[in-house]
Amino acid sequence: MNFKKISVVALLAIVASTAILTLQDSDISLFKQVEALKGQGVEKPKYGSAGSVVCGDRLCSEAHQETTQSKTMMSNIDGSEDDSHQAIQGHGWNNVHENVQTSFNEIVVKPEIESEAFIHPFAVVIGNCHIGKMVFVAPTAVCRGDEGTPIHVNEGSNMQDGVVIHALETTDDGHNIDGRKFTSNGERLNGSDSRFAKEGYAVWVGENVSLAHGSMIHGPAWIGNDSFVGMEAMIFNAKIGNNVAVGVSATITGGVEIPDGKFVPPGKVITTQAEADALPDRIGSPYENTNHAVLHVNQQLAEEYDQIDLEKMILERERMMEKGMMETSMPHP
Repeated sequence: MNFKKISVVALLAIVASTAILTLQDSDISLFKQVEALKGQGVEKPKYGSAGSVVCGDRLCSEAHQETTQSKTMMSNIDGSEDDSHQAIQGHGWNNVHENVQTSFNEIVVKPEIESEAFIHPFAVVIGNCHIGKMVFVAPTAVCRGDEGTPIHVNEGSNMQDGVVIHALETTDDGHNIDGRKFTSNGERLNGSDSRFAKEGYAVWVGENVSLAHGSMIHGPAWIGNDSFVGMEAMIFNAKIGNNVAVGVSATITGGVEIPDGKFVPPGKVITTQAEADALPDRIGSPYENTNHAVLHVNQQLAEEYDQIDLEKMILERERMMEKGMMETSMPHP
């Protein structure tokens, strides 16, 4: 019998058990603090609600923040400092947080999340991303505003599971890069344009836009209102008009502009303006009413998910994981 091996396994089991008990004590202490805060009239912010940063499974109130760490000041887009959005570091995970400072993105900002938006705890929103009202950001969706910025997702839109929004850098050592931003109405900007810094967007997603599972929007990109982007489709360096339907696994790139009301068939690759201009109309296509149906579902999801207590669900998941750790670390006969 290998007594040395048994001793090591037993030691690991003791360490794991001690860690789990410490985590459980921490959770008990946390919920006592939460109840105390409720007694003082401090409300728990909704996931993705205005005036708060989503903290995964932890309370993001200023009072609780002060019990765990000193305040972290974050810069707004205009460079001013603001501590209204607090996030708890080092306990649980922080799925909504500021970007890092780089040579191509010198201002550190936090995401802007409007009221009634819903950011799932397993979604990630970083840096200079604006998430509008009634936007549903599903599990594993990512808005990463740490390279090309800003990114703007407008009211009523949805980012379904696995959607990625990101953009090429818009500046290089302080110099604006031509063609890397659009205005809110879809005009592509040169770096010398006076509107580039304050009125330009690396990615603009209009109102009531559906970004289906696994689609990628990589800036520079502009998508007009009431458009639909199908599963696994990719849009890079392109403009998509209003009321456009993009089919499953389509690719649109090369600086093209898809006119309003067009249909991009599934799997179609559009790399020239001639190809874009030759596209059929959305009306009469198999995707004619797709976006309406998808919006109906996802706007309700955004509203209803805000009503449930995800923190309890996540805590239960953590306890199940801890139980599994304990069982697998125990020595077997």
